[in-house]
Amino acid sequence: MIELRDVRKAFNQGRPNEFWAIRGVSLSLEANRITVLKGPSGSGKTTLLSMIGCLARPTEGRILLQDRLLSGLPERFLTEIRRRTFGFIFQQFNLIKGLSVLENVMLPAYPLGGPRRALEAGARDLLAQFGLGDKADYRVEWLSGGEAQRTAICRALVNGPRVLIADEPTANLDTARSRDFMRIVGELRAAGKTVLLSSHDPEVYEAPQVDRVIEMRDGRLAGG
Repeated sequence: MIELRDVRKAFNQGRPNEFWAIRGVSLSLEANRITVLKGPSGSGKTTLLSMIGCLARPTEGRILLQDRLLSGLPERFLTEIRRRTFGFIFQQFNLIKGLSVLENVMLPAYPLGGPRRALEAGARDLLAQFGLGDKADYRVEWLSGGEAQRTAICRALVNGPRVLIADEPTANLDTARSRDFMRIVGELRAAGKTVLLSSHDPEVYEAPQVDRVIEMRDGRLAGG
């Protein structure tokens, strides 16, 4: 589904502090699988996920989605693909305080247009599915850690993405919540989603739901 061909990413290219975060990664990622990028901080996991999810461009190399070249597309097309194809769960969840749970979940769908009534109904359905139906009108700062996590998952799913990307999603969770997260991820795969995770948490990369673990070191695939 997703293919990377000799992908490299440099920061501050051409300057004295030039740094190559990704150093020639070639990789094929299958659809409807849970794949974990494993490695220590600084290994390049987050940078690689950001390029796969069209949040950043590679300096060199190619990224293809179902044989369509992404890395050379104009920004407006790349943005459209990102919004419709990928859902993101960030390490800190990035929920917006002062807004309700429902409003946070709906936010990524606004740029796609569509009737507000249908959008709200879909968001409420997601919240109900994840046991948050009675919290839809709560402000997000009133949520527990587990509720905030499930809200972030709903927000990532609101546009019906084919691919869910989560960067260190359990970094701030205890063991029980980490296992609960992986249970939910397994259910999403069963529903047809492709899930890409980065983590150095054994509760993630050793979880029974995971199909494939890819280890990274110093911007390269381990052993590559």
